[in-house]
Amino acid sequence: MAQHGHSEACCSVPPAVAKDYKEKGKFVEIGGLKTYATGPSTATSAILIIYDIFGFSPQAIQGADILAHADDEHHQYQVYMPDFFEGKVAEHDWYPPDTKEKGEKLGAFFQGPAAPPKNAEKVPQLVEAIKKYSPKIEKSGVVGMCWGGKIVSLTSQSGTVFSAAAEVHPAMVDPNDAKGIGIPICLLPSGDEDQEAVKGFQEALKVPNHIETFSDQVHGWMAARGDLENERVKKEYERGYSVLLDFFHKHL
Repeated sequence: MAQHGHSEACCSVPPAVAKDYKEKGKFVEIGGLKTYATGPSTATSAILIIYDIFGFSPQAIQGADILAHADDEHHQYQVYMPDFFEGKVAEHDWYPPDTKEKGEKLGAFFQGPAAPPKNAEKVPQLVEAIKKYSPKIEKSGVVGMCWGGKIVSLTSQSGTVFSAAAEVHPAMVDPNDAKGIGIPICLLPSGDEDQEAVKGFQEALKVPNHIETFSDQVHGWMAARGDLENERVKKEYERGYSVLLDFFHKHL
């Protein structure tokens, strides 16, 4: 069943730390990639996070910890965030691409290290590697941030290794991707996303979904571009992760 509009998320999350965040997890190697791992090792469900083009930002790591350590003994997750770009992340000053030089650098990055098809191919093997690392895992979900949202769309098609998927402030939203998605999906666009594309994406879905636009937030507010020292952004960052937890509690 499709859901949309403002939701009063029922899952409580800890207050976000505005700066100098200290991670709760650790960095390990999984599938040949440096990976941030967090959450109770006894959990039987895993969430793979596909980060944005800026890599291991404090906001993304804190988000992983929120998903992994929410205070609900009945819904626990092991959360894994691999370094898809192997340390070669985008520069913050490339975004927004409001000059020719920035646009060229960002374009080259999306065609090189961040090429979606190449990175989507890594995902099934990574999920298997995570299961070998932690054999208790029985099922997996996925969250994609910005660029990672496109990878989620590509890897959530019929026959996917995932049981549920989510995209936050997704990049490259394409209704054609939505047609083949075979699992429940949550989409949390910012006010910067193409709302017509978001609408077309939702209309093309044939699976249970929750689509909710955070219209006063910028692209990236739940990851590297989230200014958590701004009280409004901090509140919506927390609410965004509450919505994700509600969704995964229902579908994973």
